[in-house]
Amino acid sequence: MAHSRSLREFIAQLEQIGEVLTIDKEVDWNLEVGAIIRRSYDLRAPAPLFTNLTGYANSGFRLFGAPAALSSPRHRLARLALSIGLPADATGQQIVDALADARTKPGIPPTVVAADSAPCKQHIMRGDDIDLFAFPTPWIHGNDGGRYIQTFGANIVKTPDGSWTNWSVNRMMVHDKRTLACLLPKSQQIGIIRAMWTAAGKPMPIAVALGVEPGLPVVSGMPLPQGIDESHYLGALFGEGIEIVAAETVDLLVPATAEIVIEGHVLLDDDVEEGPFNEYPGYNAIGSSLKARFEVSAITYRDNAILPVVAAGPPVEEDDTITGTAAAGEILHLLREAELPISSAWYNFEAAVHWLTLAVRQDWHETTGLASHELVDKVAEVVLGGPAAVHAPKILLVEDDIDITELDQVVWAFATRSHPDVNRGEFHFERKLTDPLGIYLSAEEQQGFSAGKVIYNCLLADLYPIGKRPIKGSFENGWPAEIQRRVLANWHEYGFPEAK
Repeated sequence: MAHSRSLREFIAQLEQIGEVLTIDKEVDWNLEVGAIIRRSYDLRAPAPLFTNLTGYANSGFRLFGAPAALSSPRHRLARLALSIGLPADATGQQIVDALADARTKPGIPPTVVAADSAPCKQHIMRGDDIDLFAFPTPWIHGNDGGRYIQTFGANIVKTPDGSWTNWSVNRMMVHDKRTLACLLPKSQQIGIIRAMWTAAGKPMPIAVALGVEPGLPVVSGMPLPQGIDESHYLGALFGEGIEIVAAETVDLLVPATAEIVIEGHVLLDDDVEEGPFNEYPGYNAIGSSLKARFEVSAITYRDNAILPVVAAGPPVEEDDTITGTAAAGEILHLLREAELPISSAWYNFEAAVHWLTLAVRQDWHETTGLASHELVDKVAEVVLGGPAAVHAPKILLVEDDIDITELDQVVWAFATRSHPDVNRGEFHFERKLTDPLGIYLSAEEQQGFSAGKVIYNCLLADLYPIGKRPIKGSFENGWPAEIQRRVLANWHEYGFPEAK
């Protein structure tokens, strides 16, 4: 694993493969930045690094857009792969396997470093000097309710007894020069910890680290069980602890190489208006509401600090690549732990984290003796029994002759292998934990974080005897090996361009 220890190391890695575009032309933080980032998603363009923001020309501050978006076909998953230490050409299944494998290893705690050696301490704002508007925080979408400074970082909180530190990614909007409005859902772990502080009658200490080493947003978006410290899991992934340093005004430890760290408290009952803000389902948001008020007590930051920015919307953007892939890693770990015959898991990016596909070993029927409906029930017990699949209203089970990271193969398998009858091709499960942002949900379902889910059965092994099962009529399966070799060897001589 090649551990990128800072956002700057990560950007340098991306530059080496042509995946960063430095934009020195003046760009307005007010909507223009967001529109450029959105367009870069659509074109699979390099990640834009903005160095000249309107009104901040001499500040040295920079914005880095699309930090974990898809790249060109040559290395489609490079930003995601490099974030967790894999080569730029790693496949989706290799990425998910690495995340699942790390869950079987003991956590490695971070290393605490002195403040004078921590880059995030190069500048410190306190008291009357605190000014969130000192940073070129963008107004991202045209219909947003404000400037969102936290779209790709790590929110750090811990329980009142100090036994559990949680790292998460939740959006935060600038309300005024020393106040943020925060989305802290009650069903998420940050909301659970906030409820503990509220029960104790105290505001919740919090630190928001922005521009962190790239692995931290990945694990901060991973549905690990309660009580697990995401930074320890990241240490297990890399085989070494990350570097952290004591915050200035709250009893928390923060990433030493972060570009910006915002410290303070989430107040008890003093809420503030937040939103609207476009989210992962991909539609323009239209409503605002009262959310938690984050009163800032200090801001520390690096020279020429870089703020990462995500322009959420239709696929594919970081909600899909980060949230979907991290969740797939946890789901694969849980299914392996349950000794079910699952070879891989994948949230198909194009489905906006609404569609989880599970690859089942082709020998599952012989090795387990189960019928497909029995395997569906066992998968549902593991996957739908907790928060890991909160983003999975629709789940597909297919044999692993299908590459589940390729949407065209998944669609073909779903269309040709799933019987349209209920309790043959589809199995429904009522009132399961769900994310409340789905646009198809009723108000009652949104408020209760609960809705129905469905598993589509696309399995064939229990329908046909061995030797009689349908086989893909693909290039690999439909022609003798000698013919395949001849065609591949002569491909350019036929006049075809190089395959992508």
